[in-house]
Amino acid sequence: MKPLLYLCLGASLLDFILMGIDKRRAKTGAWRIAEKWFFLIALAGGAPGAILGMYTFRHKTLHKRFRWGLPAILVLQLAILWFRYEYAIELL
Repeated sequence: MKPLLYLCLGASLLDFILMGIDKRRAKTGAWRIAEKWFFLIALAGGAPGAILGMYTFRHKTLHKRFRWGLPAILVLQLAILWFRYEYAIELL
């Protein structure tokens, strides 16, 4: 269980930081981080950090793909965790 927790914490922190970096780059007109990276990291367990970063930095909040997609990923991950505990299935 601990490796899964560390993975989620690390991915969440990374996604949160990338949201802040991308917001700063958006304001300055610099090279931007591709949207696919936010979703790939969210799928790896970083959905909470991506959602927190999205609203903390007010970044990508108008994009339906982010506003609905990131919470959907989080709900799916929570459902998988519930299923794992309910049926005692080892994921990692």
